[in-house]
Amino acid sequence: MLGPVEREVLAQLFAAIPEEMGAVLVRSARSPNIRERRDASAALFAPSGELIAQAAHIPVHLGAMPEAVEAVRRKGARAGDLWILNDPYTGGTHLPDITVIEAVASTTIAPLRVMPGAVQLRGPGEPPVAFAVVRAHHADVGGERPGSMPPGAQRLEEEGVIIPPTRIGVEGLVDEDALGRIVARMRESEVRRADFAAQLAAAARGGDRWREMIARYGRRRLEDAVRDLLEYAERRTRTALRGLRDGVYEAEDVLEGDGVTDDVLPIRVKVTVEAGRLIVDFAGTAEAARGNVNCPIAVTRSAALFVTRCLIPEDVPTNGGVGHCVEVVAPEGCLVNARAPHAVAAGNVETSQRIADVIMVALAQAGADVGAQGQGTMNNILLGTDRWTYYETLGGGQGASPGADGPSGVHVGMSNTMNTPVEMLELSLPIRVETYALRRGSGGAGAHRGGEGVVRELRVAEPCSLSLITERRVRSPAGAKGGSPGLPGSNRVNGEVVGAKCARELAAGDVVRIETPGGGGWGAPRAGSPAP
Repeated sequence: MLGPVEREVLAQLFAAIPEEMGAVLVRSARSPNIRERRDASAALFAPSGELIAQAAHIPVHLGAMPEAVEAVRRKGARAGDLWILNDPYTGGTHLPDITVIEAVASTTIAPLRVMPGAVQLRGPGEPPVAFAVVRAHHADVGGERPGSMPPGAQRLEEEGVIIPPTRIGVEGLVDEDALGRIVARMRESEVRRADFAAQLAAAARGGDRWREMIARYGRRRLEDAVRDLLEYAERRTRTALRGLRDGVYEAEDVLEGDGVTDDVLPIRVKVTVEAGRLIVDFAGTAEAARGNVNCPIAVTRSAALFVTRCLIPEDVPTNGGVGHCVEVVAPEGCLVNARAPHAVAAGNVETSQRIADVIMVALAQAGADVGAQGQGTMNNILLGTDRWTYYETLGGGQGASPGADGPSGVHVGMSNTMNTPVEMLELSLPIRVETYALRRGSGGAGAHRGGEGVVRELRVAEPCSLSLITERRVRSPAGAKGGSPGLPGSNRVNGEVVGAKCARELAAGDVVRIETPGGGGWGAPRAGSPAP
């Protein structure tokens, strides 16, 4: 067993590897969505598929990564293999999130290079010593509308190119034919190719750093250290969860339509807290929707893990040991455990937020200190043509807590991205930013106020397609302990209110205005509190 000092040193060394992988990716990527907004994540896994460490990136990406590793393990991944996938029903989340995995070899392999023609496998192959995983949201992967997230899509193939777990390289050699077939079906194929190269480089960096760790500590000692850290994280997580009251706690919330109709879709959860363990059961949740608000089970597990991570001390390593304390159960074919060929683009970005919200409401009854609700949406906006694409999620208000006001204009919940800087947006695309400001007065009142949403107003300089996938446009983020709710959001095109999930064709000069929700307040407002 590791001593406390050695454990902390190794935990930090392990975590530094995916952090460096992420740095390589964002500095090498070409698309603003990855380079500027950092809509990407990196992690390192053991040969068994257990998470060793992850960077502080995107919760909805990271919590679903174990399924991607398991998918390539089932395919017989060998040391030196390079894999790619995005199929939500075989290790992915939604189609724009493309995952690159290097099955790390114990010995140094040749530098990455793309070879014309197919790459032939060599010899029987050795088992990998780790898996270096990089997931990034590509601004377009084909599909019916620019941005590959068509509101109301009903079948997965409407949303873009489906990539099952595919070996695209071995021992540093990348199969040009396989990669070419994939990017040829996407808009801005050269940008996609450049971003794939950045992902491959980031995964390679993870492999290099893990081999350096083996050389420094020895493979057996490193394996023992991984096992010790997994057990340590599990012990600490169980201890934290024992601080909740044992029992069964239920909660319900809804989605505001699926893009096909505006009918609400209930998400029901029953959380059993027992002996430092959570069982999260979604029995009673709506059946899979016609539109694309459905979730594969990997995304649902990701939301449950995010909530669990919020409940445990910051110094607990985020590895597979945390997940040992959480079991997710959902009826097959329901909204949060959909099956092919249901479309899922909005499920990853919007339904995941609502899943996290409803689990937190249930756990608040068990004594969890979760504060008021945040904006509960990623406010997805997509503009583009066959020549260019723009994708962004917009920040909003976070809920207030017992000790502080909620922060304003931030990405909360299952998102952890940044914004696209105005200068970069206007230099790169035929779009002008008319307004970008905090939405004053949108945070809920309370002893501690909810954070403010934002206003983002865009004028397009040429005809293009618009897609919006948003939530909390009718129902407000709830306050807590007597605090007021935040204001719901609003979507407008040329001043006309449009739906939470809609698609439009725009003319040159049209203006899209998004007002994002504010967070809920915490506690009853104090007498004489100033107005916002």
